[in-house]
Order: sequence, then structure tokens, then C-alpha cells
Amino acid sequence: MRKLITVIAIIFTIMAIIFSVMPMDTLAFLPVGIALFFSLLLLKKSDTPQKMLPKALLFIGALCSVFVLGKTLFIKDEVIVDQKFEQQKIETKQEAKKELEEIEGLE
Repeated sequence: MRKLITVIAIIFTIMAIIFSVMPMDTLAFLPVGIALFFSLLLLKKSDTPQKMLPKALLFIGALCSVFVLGKTLFIKDEVIVDQKFEQQKIETKQEAKKELEEIEGLE
């Protein structure tokens, strides 16, 4: 039983690291929470000399949680209107209209 919990805790801790680095916003809390849950469960099931791995997994999970929380609170997603692109789009429309008028005038 302890081996199964260990494997699950390690897998979800790795997933928590991956999800916290990726731009998934608060969705990353799901594997972090599961990793913390299984790490705590593993800590309860472990004997005194075996508690080093669960403590490390708990520390990594807590660190991922803080990282995701920090990214969520301090990094704002902003959409900035690109004025050059908008100007090019208008110019392209005007050129296309002129070309169509020239083609219609030739016929």
C-alpha cells in the first residue's frame, strides 16, 4: 500500500511541477492539491526513517503551490492593440478597393 501511495505521490508531484511551469493559471492547483494530499498520506503511513521522501514531496508541492499562486496574483495577462498592424490592415483594404476599381474600369 505504501509503495502505491509513493508512486502516486511522485507522479502527481511531477505533474504539479509541469503544470505550474505551464501557463495554466489556476488549473495547476489540481495536481498540486492531489500531490499534497498523497504526500501527507504517505507521511502518515511512513515510519520515522522513511519520512525523508514524503517531506521532500510535501516541500516540492508547497513550493509549486506558492509559485502558481504568485503567477496568478502578480502576472497579469494584457492584450495590447497593435497600431502598426491595424494601420496595415486599413491600408491593405484601401489598396484592394483601388485594385478592384481599376479592374472594373478596364472591363
